[in-house]
Amino acid sequence: MKLVIQRVNIASVTINGGETRSIGRGLCVLFGAGAGDGAELIPKLAEKTAKLRIFSDGEGKMNLSALELGLEVLVVPQFTLFADTKKGNRPSFTGAAEPEFAKNAFESYCAELEKYSLKKLERGEFGAHMLVSLENDGPVTIIMDTREWQRNA
Repeated sequence: MKLVIQRVNIASVTINGGETRSIGRGLCVLFGAGAGDGAELIPKLAEKTAKLRIFSDGEGKMNLSALELGLEVLVVPQFTLFADTKKGNRPSFTGAAEPEFAKNAFESYCAELEKYSLKKLERGEFGAHMLVSLENDGPVTIIMDTREWQRNA
């Protein structure tokens, strides 16, 4: 699985041109599941997200997490995180997980995040057309890739 985590002042997602879900200060997380990913890493991925120390302390050092500060999180499913651009100009998405697994992985990840004392958790909708809007603070953007964890284990 792959996450793109952005520290934000505000973020929102509008689903199929209708309902908008939004958060204030916290994290905007783009979530992608890859072919061959296993669900066993989802709890660790959620814990690392909630405890990721990318918010400044009183000395201006990135020492605090969304969990410690009681901030908000918006999670958006995004299979395009697994785009392969090696050949030609049209990306291939064969590296993305099958839709059924990806949807279940997304829902499981959100359910795991809900176990933490975050102020608010909002989510996009798997398979929907979404418009994401955010104000990246810093900018701070972190990429988490479970395949990197497995290579370096």
